[in-house]
Amino acid sequence: MSFDPRGSTTSVSAVASKLQGRVALITGAGRGIGQAISCLFAAEGASLMLASRTAEELERTARECRARGAACEVGTCDVSDREAVQRLVDSAMQRFERIDVLVNAAGIYGPIGPAVEVDAHAWMRTLEVNTFGTFNVCQAVLPHMMARGGGRIVNFSGGGAATPLPRFSAYAVSKAAVVRLTETLAEEVKARGITINAISPGFIDTQMQDEVLRAGEAAGDLLGRVRALRETGAGKTPIDVPAKLALFLASDDSRDLTGRVLAAPHDGWEHWDAEQIDALAGTPWFTLRRIDPFTIEPLRDKRP
Repeated sequence: MSFDPRGSTTSVSAVASKLQGRVALITGAGRGIGQAISCLFAAEGASLMLASRTAEELERTARECRARGAACEVGTCDVSDREAVQRLVDSAMQRFERIDVLVNAAGIYGPIGPAVEVDAHAWMRTLEVNTFGTFNVCQAVLPHMMARGGGRIVNFSGGGAATPLPRFSAYAVSKAAVVRLTETLAEEVKARGITINAISPGFIDTQMQDEVLRAGEAAGDLLGRVRALRETGAGKTPIDVPAKLALFLASDDSRDLTGRVLAAPHDGWEHWDAEQIDALAGTPWFTLRRIDPFTIEPLRDKRP
């Protein structure tokens, strides 16, 4: 069959405890999307290794996860620090002896303003956290998944990955790189039973939007969007939407889906059935590709 990106009318089956018996390492778990994912995974039966740079925020998330019945450990970690990442992964392995799921939710906006005016060191620091940080954790975790013969990795894309995001050039470039890293790693390890996908979460009201408000006019058009988000909720994506997509990708519901970037509020993933998911393989749907006749050809309906 050909793939219909609009989805079917049948929702993915609701199964309790979708992560029962699995161990998930989640970075950026102290707040925002990472915190929401941590709590959802806890409710779905996962044991958790939670990481962020702020111990107080981590402990708050851990308390919420433990209240949902999850075994939960924490570790402060700057994902751009390779040695710190290795210590984090070693701690997770020592405590749980396995890592079945990795969620790379740590990220920053970086400098806001025209690229010709922003601080170059802050610009490069954004890539160190968002792109190199994602790579660091993947590289530390993958050998353990490969040794066990399987695993699931969920990375985070964001605004600017597929379209320009003026005045947020470091963020946009770093997130586009995460998508290509996701696609490339997915090809390298899919024969080992490991899936790797990325999430574009939508317009979420987190503390990161405070940075946009502080930047003022330097943020350009995004300033008005954030103001409307805070004042009226216009354009808002509920935080549970990307969290549920992370659960879908971390669980058996997503089957062998790999190497894709999914827009949490738009792509209809919650309505895909097994046949549709399998039909994605070999097509450029939900990937970064140049739009030309050669790329579009596989999207055409080949059915007689």
